[in-house]
Amino acid sequence: MRIDIATLFPEMCETVLSESIIGRARRNGKIEMHCHNIRDYTINRQKSVDDYPYGGGHGMVLQAQPLYLCCKAIEAQQQVEKPHVIFMTAGGKRFTQQRAKELAQLPAITLVCGHYEGMDERALQELADEEISLGDFVITGGELAALVVADSVARMCDGVLSCQEGYEDESFYSGLLEYPQYTRPEVWRGRAVPDVLRSGHAKKISDWRQEQALARTAERRPDLLEKYLAAHKENE
Repeated sequence: MRIDIATLFPEMCETVLSESIIGRARRNGKIEMHCHNIRDYTINRQKSVDDYPYGGGHGMVLQAQPLYLCCKAIEAQQQVEKPHVIFMTAGGKRFTQQRAKELAQLPAITLVCGHYEGMDERALQELADEEISLGDFVITGGELAALVVADSVARMCDGVLSCQEGYEDESFYSGLLEYPQYTRPEVWRGRAVPDVLRSGHAKKISDWRQEQALARTAERRPDLLEKYLAAHKENE
């Protein structure tokens, strides 16, 4: 899979994407990632990519033409039949694990980072296949959001993690929060690892983990549990 990020701060994105599991997967050729500077596609000598908003207001707005030229250059490099372009915006649809699963099945995606007071609406109308938001809050730019999406999608691609179970047991993948995890020592500050996890009985451990996942989800995210139970009822 290939993931491209269109940004005003490519160095910032490269720093994050070059570290840890994702960085290792890139170096090993398990996933392809590229960061592109939107300023390289400006049409003026000053390399400015923003201007004052029509109708007045605070701040500046990213211009449509540099965004368009950047996305089209990325599209030419991706060489896929239908590129999928995602704009990171506060008004986008809430990002979920399910959407990450779906995006991981595509050959290539482009993540476009907003900045300033937003982007010219015409760029979204012309280019965006969808808009994504991390949640009901605002951050300075779209880079952090794009990096989160890139990481979430990349780690589900073949060969990025050492085994598929690395993400299938995690929170949200099955619709539930993940069960509690423990490691050595067996007792820490008077708190002991549950006996069942030291029993070596695979079935009992599996049942315990499912029970804990259900209980934790019921306590912390009853909305998720409701969806999970409804989905399982439909499949019965």
